[in-house]
Amino acid sequence: MKTIDDLQVAGRRVFVRSDLNVPLAEGTITDDGRIRAAVPTIRRLADAGARVVVASHLGRPKNAPEPAFSLAPVARRLGELLGSDVAFAADTVGDSARSTVAGLADGGVALLENLRFNAGETSKDDAERGAFADELASLADLYVGDGFGAVHRKHASVYDLPARLPHAAGGLIATEVGVLEQLTESVRRPYAVVLGGAKVSDKLAVIEHLLSRADRILVGGGMVYTFLKAQGHEVGDSLLQEDQVPAVQGYLAKAAELGVEFVLPVDVRAAKDFPDLRTKAPAEPVVLAADAIPAGLKGLDIGPETGRLYADKLADAATVFWNGPMGVFEHPDFAEGTRDVAQALADSSAFTVVGGGDSAAAVRILGFEESAFGHISTGGGASLEYLEGKALPGLAALED
Repeated sequence: MKTIDDLQVAGRRVFVRSDLNVPLAEGTITDDGRIRAAVPTIRRLADAGARVVVASHLGRPKNAPEPAFSLAPVARRLGELLGSDVAFAADTVGDSARSTVAGLADGGVALLENLRFNAGETSKDDAERGAFADELASLADLYVGDGFGAVHRKHASVYDLPARLPHAAGGLIATEVGVLEQLTESVRRPYAVVLGGAKVSDKLAVIEHLLSRADRILVGGGMVYTFLKAQGHEVGDSLLQEDQVPAVQGYLAKAAELGVEFVLPVDVRAAKDFPDLRTKAPAEPVVLAADAIPAGLKGLDIGPETGRLYADKLADAATVFWNGPMGVFEHPDFAEGTRDVAQALADSSAFTVVGGGDSAAAVRILGFEESAFGHISTGGGASLEYLEGKALPGLAALED
C-alpha cells in the first residue's frame, strides 16, 4: 500500500481517518493514548502544508448527535498536543463542516464531529454508506487512513471513502501492520501469548489461530473461569460461559496434541461482590486456590502465586503478545495480576506487544512508561482479527 510519502499534499485538503475513540468521564478524557498516537501523522501532513481534515468516531451513539459522545474535548486535547488551534466542526458533512474546511489555511487542522452521528457511517446498506462517503469525499482531495483501531470495520470513512479519493496509509497504520507481521510471519521464539478479558467467546477464534503458532498461551481475566470449568473445577459465582465449555475442552486437547503449553491460574483473588469502580471502596478480597472457588465468591483477578508463575513463564520468551487484563484492574484490590503481567513484559528483553484496548489502558493507568514495551497497539479488536488471519476491510481499501 502507498504511504503519505507517495502523496503531494501541499495546499491540498487531506482527509485523515484517525481513531480518537478515547474514554471520557463527564466530558474529561481519562486516557489520551490514541490521540497521542494520531499526532505524528497529523503533524507531518500539516508541516508539509496540507489542509488537514481529521475525522473519527467516539463511542456508540445511535446514529444521531448525542452530547455525551461529542468530539469537542478531543479537539481541545489534539490542539494542545499539536501546539496549535484545531478548528472544530459541529457536524460531519453539514454547513459547519463545509465552512470549517473551507476556512483552513495551508498547515491548518480541523476535526469533524463524531462520524457515528450520521447513520451512513455504520450502515450495512451499501448505498446508504456510499452516499455518506460521497459527502465526506466532497470535503477533501486526498485520503489518509490512519485509524488502526477501526480498520476491522466496514464503515463509510474506513472502507468506502478510500475508493473515492487518491489514498495512502498513515504512519500509525504502517507501524501497526509492521508489528503484526512480526507476530505472524517472522516470529522470534519462544513465542508466548497472554490472553485476558471478560468473555472467552471473544477470544476463541484467535486462540484457534494461535494454537499452530504460539509456544505458550497464558490465560487470565474473566474468561479463565470457563477454562477452569472445562478442566472440571468449581468456579463459584465467577463469570462463566457454560455454553463455551465444550469448545474450550477441545482447544485444551488440541494444545496438548500440538505441544502448546496452556498455562492457567493456580490461585485467584476473589470477593463476594463485584467491586464499586466509582468509589473504589475496599472489596475485601481473599486469595483462593484456582481449582476450588466456593459458591458465593467470584474470582476477580489472578492470585499472587499465579502472578509469579506467569512472570516465570514469560522470562525466556523472545516474543510476547498480550491482549486483555488479568482481572478488574480498574479497582486497586484487583489490579495486581494485571500489574504483574505488565511488569513481566517491562522487565523482558523480548519483543513485547500490548494488544490495545483495555490492556493498553491498563499499562498507562498502572503507571508504566510506554517505552518499557516494544509496541502498544491502538487497536484491540483490529489486532485480534489480524492475528485470526482475517482480511481487514480498512487495510484492503488502502491497497493499490
